[in-house]
Amino acid sequence: MPSVKKSLLSLGVCFTSALAHAQPYPTKPVRVVIVFPVGGSNDVVARLVFAKLSQQLGQQFVLENRGGAGGTIGSELVARSAPDGYTLMVQSTTHVANAHLYKKLPYDVLKDFIGVTTLARQLSVLVVHPSLPVRSGKELIALAKKRPGDITYASAGTGSFAHMAMALFVAMAKIDMLHVQYKGGGPANIALLAGETQTLLTTLGSILPYLKDGRVRVLGVGSDVRVPQLAHVPAISEFVPGYDFSAWVGCFLPANAPKAIVDALNAALKKTLEDQDLAAKLSAQTLDPLHMTPEQFAQRLRADYDKYAQVVKLSGARAE
Repeated sequence: MPSVKKSLLSLGVCFTSALAHAQPYPTKPVRVVIVFPVGGSNDVVARLVFAKLSQQLGQQFVLENRGGAGGTIGSELVARSAPDGYTLMVQSTTHVANAHLYKKLPYDVLKDFIGVTTLARQLSVLVVHPSLPVRSGKELIALAKKRPGDITYASAGTGSFAHMAMALFVAMAKIDMLHVQYKGGGPANIALLAGETQTLLTTLGSILPYLKDGRVRVLGVGSDVRVPQLAHVPAISEFVPGYDFSAWVGCFLPANAPKAIVDALNAALKKTLEDQDLAAKLSAQTLDPLHMTPEQFAQRLRADYDKYAQVVKLSGARAE
C-alpha cells in the first residue's frame, strides 16, 4: 500500500511539474521572415494575416523581409534558426520549385521545414505595359513569334512564381521571350510600370492597383477557367490550351519544432483565416483564405514538389 501511495505521489509531482512548465504559445515576440521584398503577394498576405493574429493572441509578430535568390536567402536563414517556434517563414509555391531549379540548395525544402498551413490561394494574371501594341493573348503570342527574343518579361527572381508561370507560358505557346529578373514581386512590378520590361505573369493581388488605374493592360487569367473577380478576362487556357498554374502562400517552421507549437500555431491561424474582416481584406487583394492541417499541407507540398519537377523540365528554367 505504501508503494502505491508513493507511486501516486510521484505521478502527482510529475503532473504538477508538467503543468508548471506548460505555457501558452507564444510567450514573447515571434520573428516572421518573409523571403521576398516588400510589395509582392507574400508580403501582402503576411502583413494582413499576422497583424490579425497579433491582435488575436496579444503578442507581437515582427515581420522581416529577407528577399533575394528566389527566396532561398530567407529560407536558409529560417532553416538554420532554432526550432523553438519563434522564427517563422512565409513562402510561396516557389519553395518547392527551388528544389528543381537550383543544382544545390543549402537546405532540403521538404526535410528542413514543417509546413504549418497554407495562408492564401493566389490567382495570377498576364499583363503588359500599355506601350506594347497588343490587346489580347493571341496578339501577344503572334508578336512574340514575329519578334523572337525581343519582348521582355519581368519576374520576382529565378524560380519565383512569376518566373515559372511565364516560363511555362512561353514553352506551351512555343514562343521566345527574354527573362529579366528582379529581387522580388515589388521591384518586378515597378519595372513593368516604368516600361523597363514589357510583360509579366504575376499574382493578381500584387498588380491589382495598377490594373485598376490602367497603368497595365490585362490579357488573361492564369487558370483553366475564368474567375469571378475578372469575369470579362479570358483564361490563358483559351489561347494556350491546357495552361493552368495556380499557387499558394504558406507558413513554415524549422524542422524539429515541437508538435505542440505546430498544432497551436495551426489552430491560431485557422481562427485568424476564418475572420470575416481578414477574409474581406484578402479578397480585396484577390487572395482567397486557405487553411490546411499540417498533414494536409505536407501532402500538398509533396504533390507540388513532383508537379514542379515536371514544370521545370518542360519550361527549361534553371537558376541563373
